[in-house]
Amino acid sequence: MIFTTTRIAGAEIIDIAPHHDERGFFARTWCRNELGDRGLVTALAQESVSFNKRRGTLRGLHYQQAPHAETKIVRCTRGAIFDVIVDLRADSPTYLRWLGVELSAENRRALYIPEGLAHGFQTLADDSEIFYQISEFYAPQAAAGCRWDDPAFAIAWPLPVAVISERDRSWPVLDAAKTRRP
Repeated sequence: MIFTTTRIAGAEIIDIAPHHDERGFFARTWCRNELGDRGLVTALAQESVSFNKRRGTLRGLHYQQAPHAETKIVRCTRGAIFDVIVDLRADSPTYLRWLGVELSAENRRALYIPEGLAHGFQTLADDSEIFYQISEFYAPQAAAGCRWDDPAFAIAWPLPVAVISERDRSWPVLDAAKTRRP
């Protein structure tokens, strides 16, 4: 596995290191030892999949509040997405910054998302499927989110939004007084 540190504290891009032969290739996509050696969370509580029919579908920005905060590894196994994380950790040097990474079935890239970050994505192709590895069990009472178009983040989504749930459209914008750096 090949790890690339991103501009968001604690977030990593994970690329595969394929071993090719006449059959194709074989590559590791998750290794407790390799993640642990980098100080990354290795606990897995559940895995999930998200299927999205239409290009331009937007999901997010989601996170779980403490004590149910999640670390995630997200990979696109069919199609392509613009995957976005936003740092909501007030004590972080990258507080309120966002990062967008293209994840696709073709590039086989994954994004490691530490707890305290909001996560969302926009599909770049019809019939896109996203695979999640998650460190904590889903706790509905801890589910929270931020507006995808919050001016505090000014995320440059690549496409007009074609499909978005009422829930995701209704998340509040951040209160500027609560989001100032200490």
